Amino acid sequence: MRSIDAAERRARLAVRHRLANDSRTDDVVEVVRSLVVLHATDPATVYLSVGARSHAATPAHVEKALYDDRALVRMLAMRRTMFIAPVELVPALQASCANALAHKQRRAYGRYIEQAGVIDGDVATWLAEVEAETHAALLARGLATGAQLSKDVPRLRTQVNAAPDKAYSRPTNITTWVLVTLGCEGRIVRGRPNGSWTSSQYSWAPVESWLPDGVAALSVEQARAELVRKWLYAFGPAPVSDIKWWTGWTLGEVRATLAELDLVEVDLDGTVGVLLAEDIDPVAPPEQPWAALLPALDPTPMGWQSRDWYLGPHAPALFDRNGNIGPSIWCDGRIVGGWAQRKDSEIVHRLLEDVGSEHVALIEREVAKTAAWYGDIRAIPRFRTPLERELTA
Repeated sequence: MRSIDAAERRARLAVRHRLANDSRTDDVVEVVRSLVVLHATDPATVYLSVGARSHAATPAHVEKALYDDRALVRMLAMRRTMFIAPVELVPALQASCANALAHKQRRAYGRYIEQAGVIDGDVATWLAEVEAETHAALLARGLATGAQLSKDVPRLRTQVNAAPDKAYSRPTNITTWVLVTLGCEGRIVRGRPNGSWTSSQYSWAPVESWLPDGVAALSVEQARAELVRKWLYAFGPAPVSDIKWWTGWTLGEVRATLAELDLVEVDLDGTVGVLLAEDIDPVAPPEQPWAALLPALDPTPMGWQSRDWYLGPHAPALFDRNGNIGPSIWCDGRIVGGWAQRKDSEIVHRLLEDVGSEHVALIEREVAKTAAWYGDIRAIPRFRTPLERELTA
């Protein structure tokens, strides 16, 4: 069994995740492909993740790839998390994750509607009719907000209280539920938002706007194998438990998928990991030291469940209680500190360990680069972490 220590894993991370200077690119789509997908729960993460891995790209380059070239698409997938994916990966994400999610969402929303007693007749039939009307209305408009569609489809304004026994719960219309379900099903996609690149107020468009022939059908097995193969190239080697965590699948589903791939087992400092057999050769570390400022929820720190080899003792400062990471500072494949944007837009940071004068200079350069990327935009992370709160107090 070949041994792969933390240093080699960090070298792979630096190169494969385009964090080392020589690995960076201004090709937005290639940045996304390098990481399989980008986390998009917080809209700003998408832009800042690209900025950290580029030389001269700007937010306008990301918007062009998303909304003009339409080479990327925003969708719910693994662990019911929002991601930005290259369009060629959409069929695999759809078959391996989103179809099951659509079924789960429709069942949950139908149960809320039934419990509320707001309609007569069969809920499943009624909801299917509303979805069909909504899809037809969107096809007629070409691009629309939820508010616009609710004017076209009056039943979208049906009010439901999903948790009537909770003091905080209030009745809300079902517009978002229907749009989310149609999105999970691969029939519609989130389009350009209203406002800046930090906005999450999206318009909606038919999926044909991004994929003229719709989403190609793949078998679940084929889709899962394709997704895990890409993940292992970007994030491997890794324990099977990391794959299970990232995909959100059951252990049985993960093992069945791994059986379809040509893999080797490797020793990860005493833990058994897996790696693509074709990827067994060592990856040369970057020739020059590097530093990077990664945003909250960046796909690199969120790519593994087992994080000690790059995180060290810094989890309490950088993660919230739900496992979401805040803005982090990286040096040569390790997290060494955190950063934040204050109300006056100043980028501030704190090192959690001594990194030496050379790396301090590299970090300062990345701070200036990040400040330029923000410009006049102010973006508060959706999930606040202890160090980020301290830095902005």
